[in-house]
Amino acid sequence: MPPTLASLVHHSTLKLTVRAGEDRLDVPVRWAHASELADPVPYMEGGELLLITALKLDAEDQEAMRRYVRRLVGAGVVGLGFAVGVHYEEIPEALVAAAEGEGLPLLEVPRRTPFLAISKAVSAAIAAEQYRAVTAGFAAQRELTRQALTDGPEGLLGALAGQVDGWAALYDASGAVVAVAPEWAERRAGRLTTDVERLRDRPAPASAVVGGEDRVELHSLGSGRRARAALAVGTAAALGTAERYAVHSAIALLTLTTERSRPLHAAEQRIGAAVLRMLLAGECDHARAVAGDLYGGLLDAPFRLILAESASSSFATGPGGDLLGQLVEVVEAAAARAGEAVLVVPDGERLVVLAVDGGAAVAACGAFAVELETARAAGREPVSGGGSVPVLVSAEEEELVVGLSAPAGPIAAAAAYKQAEQALSVARRRGRCLVEHEELAAGSVLPLLGDDAVRAFADSLLRPLREHDATGRGDLVASLRAWLSRHGQWDAAAADLGVHRHTLRYRMRRVEEIVGRSLDDPDVRMELWLALKATAAAGE
Repeated sequence: MPPTLASLVHHSTLKLTVRAGEDRLDVPVRWAHASELADPVPYMEGGELLLITALKLDAEDQEAMRRYVRRLVGAGVVGLGFAVGVHYEEIPEALVAAAEGEGLPLLEVPRRTPFLAISKAVSAAIAAEQYRAVTAGFAAQRELTRQALTDGPEGLLGALAGQVDGWAALYDASGAVVAVAPEWAERRAGRLTTDVERLRDRPAPASAVVGGEDRVELHSLGSGRRARAALAVGTAAALGTAERYAVHSAIALLTLTTERSRPLHAAEQRIGAAVLRMLLAGECDHARAVAGDLYGGLLDAPFRLILAESASSSFATGPGGDLLGQLVEVVEAAAARAGEAVLVVPDGERLVVLAVDGGAAVAACGAFAVELETARAAGREPVSGGGSVPVLVSAEEEELVVGLSAPAGPIAAAAAYKQAEQALSVARRRGRCLVEHEELAAGSVLPLLGDDAVRAFADSLLRPLREHDATGRGDLVASLRAWLSRHGQWDAAAADLGVHRHTLRYRMRRVEEIVGRSLDDPDVRMELWLALKATAAAGE
């Protein structure tokens, strides 16, 4: 413990006597300082034991002493040492009464005890306390390191909770509790999710103190500008020096356990890229052999293949990082929380993800895209990424499009990639953030006709017929639509139009003459029908 007035009073060589404030001797002493100024307050920082001989004080003036002592207490001075036998043979009653009235401990210093001895005693006690704190800090660091190596983050949290005589909790990037020690603190840790989310939005490293049942310190974890996790430490009182060493050691160790080194991450990406190439080439057995335990579990269950593109493809993370980089964090964080294997591969200007069908990573990807799409429709900047990572790039600055394949296995990986490409293309044309292949397979082909190239083709094909109808010499477009809708049945189509079938036959011959193509050709009929549908979808 740091030196206190009580420890100085009990110091065998100082021979100090308490004259006032006996009930406040347990106050820590930060320093001992001698001053004969009539007003030393401007030079005080708080926590000092002030030593005086009353050289420039009228120590027998009751009102002057009340003002003097009151200013010392206001400045945070924790005690007053008065040397007797110098200017006063004993402490004047006016000063004693003032000290008692303000609750300031007053110590009588005998003539044979120099102020320097008191200063040395305080300095030695402070140095000894610092040495004990550093020694305890190193011991705590060794124990935390041992626990982290043997039992992982859970063991480290347990050791940290014991070091600070409180509790500790680890949170992931979304603010969800990953681990807590002891178990009884789980509910307390769960109440801090909102505070962790606020901390996450600040550039790392960041910290905050939260009040409540305990005094809780929150610290962000991560080597980049964006926090990947957070640590909460709850105690009944403020941390001491030794406890502070333990917390800082835990922050460093947890950062190492939650962050992968860049070379390791690059190596994993190279392995993932090799596995992906083998799957797309139909070499499933080789892919399994290369994946091993790293991705092997993913290849044993149905997976989804996700393709994503954005205006920027640097895969930067952190505040100002691009959306692809943020999508990577969302997917990997969700997979880590659920204990799922996930394969993430930057592929040129694309991001390729293999994730368990129906798993947390696929759900997080969908939630991320929904948040972006909702924010874009509302004309605002998105603030969260599927409940996992904050989206920090404005939707106006960057577009993200995602295509999601149907469930597939290793043998059908190439087909799944093609499905994801098709869904990605449709998402881009429709201005959507995410399209699933099932939407295309189960829906109508008509929404696909909204493409500008399709509309341009339809316009060029039907324009001559519209120009003919505009002269008032017939209704070829409507006649063509009726005839095609009745699959070339003359009587039914003529009845729909309210004309004779010979009139309809004449109009169809005119259509053939104008477009220069035969209606006997099924390809021509199909193209004309799609052109009519495309113009109808465009409201023309």
